[in-house]
Amino acid sequence: MAVANSSPALPTPAHPMANPGYGKRVAPDQAPRTANDFAHLPRREASIAAFIDQLPEGAAMDAKTLAKVLPDYGQQACRSALRYLREAGHLLVRPVVEATEAGKRWVTRTFFSRTARPTSWWERLLRGDVPSVERPEPEPEPDRVPEEPRRSRAYRALASLGRIDPRLTLSAAECAELEPLAARWLALDTTPEQMTAALTAGLPHPISRPAGLMRKRLERKMPPVPARFTRPPTPDRPGEGLPPDEVARHADRLRAAAGIARRGGRGCDG
Repeated sequence: MAVANSSPALPTPAHPMANPGYGKRVAPDQAPRTANDFAHLPRREASIAAFIDQLPEGAAMDAKTLAKVLPDYGQQACRSALRYLREAGHLLVRPVVEATEAGKRWVTRTFFSRTARPTSWWERLLRGDVPSVERPEPEPEPDRVPEEPRRSRAYRALASLGRIDPRLTLSAAECAELEPLAARWLALDTTPEQMTAALTAGLPHPISRPAGLMRKRLERKMPPVPARFTRPPTPDRPGEGLPPDEVARHADRLRAAAGIARRGGRGCDG
């Protein structure tokens, strides 16, 4: 069971140092020392790990030496604890060939880390490629969300119908298809609110084809030509309104100025 760090005996200045090439090697880029570095380990392993953590670089930390300086544990207990620390990611023991003046020789390098490491981290250490605790791996940049194209007032009014009555929810393609008709409404001195009120008043039940119903209402309830579109009277033509085809052409000009296509166009989310 994991316990908080016990209080091991501190190394004395006379703690034996290992032969050159052996002994403790402090693993790089460890987290700062805390009182709970080894709280996840069993009591014996936590005590021995805390003792090793205090040892200087090059100190002897083999089972025989540890058994001599730690009276509570014999060689077998220290050997078992070292094996457990290897499995827990605190210790790496690796025989390597080292070049000396006398030639090549085998030595055992023993790395210790108070911060538990996965096998992949130790492998990177041996390759000389170790990420720093203070310099974490950069997180990948999030995918950029494409900007939505600006929609016309007519399009937005159609897209909002589903919020007024869920039965009138239109698809993106349907909003784009009805957009020219709605734009003609707004070109005739009608506000989006007025158009919406006219389209949603006295709805039948049920509604099987909301786009078809909205098309019929947009066509049949088209508001009259406002007074400002009336031609001034002339001797041969007393005051009269513009003919429907001219009103349509005027609406088309307004639509073109707003960047709205007659039919089709991009969709919306309704």
